[in-house]
Amino acid sequence: MKKTITLKVNGEEWTVDVKPNDILLHVLRTKIGVKSPKVGCERGDCGSCTVLMDGKTTRSCLILAMEAEGHEITTVEGLSKDGPTPLQQAFVRHNSFQCGFCAPGIVLAATELLEKNPHPAEEDVKEAISGNLCRCTGYEPIIEAVLDVGGRSGEKAGR
Repeated sequence: MKKTITLKVNGEEWTVDVKPNDILLHVLRTKIGVKSPKVGCERGDCGSCTVLMDGKTTRSCLILAMEAEGHEITTVEGLSKDGPTPLQQAFVRHNSFQCGFCAPGIVLAATELLEKNPHPAEEDVKEAISGNLCRCTGYEPIIEAVLDVGGRSGEKAGR
């Protein structure tokens, strides 16, 4: 039994047919064509499927597509419609990612943090990205990039 819903993704409305058990992650990737949310653990542990829903980080593998109707969904594609954001530019300057699999989720988590707290301390950054696993780069260059954007690159904890 399918239902037609309307999702607002990156400022555009999409009308899609979904089954009651379709998760947002799969609908984004297969029906809308948004590829930045990645299929990782599919149980909310790794953060690779992170999107912003109404400005808050949300694991798209844990929410049914039907539950997302009426909410604003933002992915990395939506953040960079006009080119890379200052945060994304900082990640490049700091060589924050190697394979890039975790990058979209971390970018969105850091974006949410900087919206709430434009000048975070190192501990704030660590907390904000704590739900995102990175197996290649490690977290130091990621944290440095966020602190750089927040104007606190010289204010690392313990230094």
